[in-house]
Amino acid sequence: MPGNELYLTLDDGPVPGPTEFTLDILNQFNIKATFFCIGDNVRKHADVYNRIIEEGHAVANHTFNHLNGWNTSLDLYTDNVVRCEQVMHSAHKTGKPASKLFRPPYGRITRAQIKSLTGYKIIMWDVLSFDYDVSLSPEACLKNSIKVTRPGSIIVFHDSHKAEKNMRYALPRYIDHCLQKGYSFNRIPV
Repeated sequence: MPGNELYLTLDDGPVPGPTEFTLDILNQFNIKATFFCIGDNVRKHADVYNRIIEEGHAVANHTFNHLNGWNTSLDLYTDNVVRCEQVMHSAHKTGKPASKLFRPPYGRITRAQIKSLTGYKIIMWDVLSFDYDVSLSPEACLKNSIKVTRPGSIIVFHDSHKAEKNMRYALPRYIDHCLQKGYSFNRIPV
């Protein structure tokens, strides 16, 4: 992924509050991101999900129930991914299918699960903000994220209640810092 482009991703939403805050920040800085959505959250919060799409961000699959692939049978895991895709499709106002991007929760997925997800492009990351770690201060979350960012980085923040305190502090400051350093942000290409 060339040049000074960065790929900001948000995991675990959509969740009223954290996702809406994230969208407001992205609008403020006029940047686009990719949201890896949990199907059950899409089902519960279709209005927030549709706002993500309406504002020009990409949406992608993060399983229906945030399953750890290492602890889940092949059939259950595959069915959970498909269920997420179905919910994302039906929740979208125009019925437009979601992208075929997929991120395994916790980054844990077996080889058999990878093989079963034909047609999906699995997206991992190289910058994990650790915003969900309640033992980490918001300042440390920001500092650590900046420290490991490189051109082409795929960065993970979380639009969830657990990560909200650190994310609300770190995300706008992270974006501002990166823009000041000459980086640009974009959706992950499909």
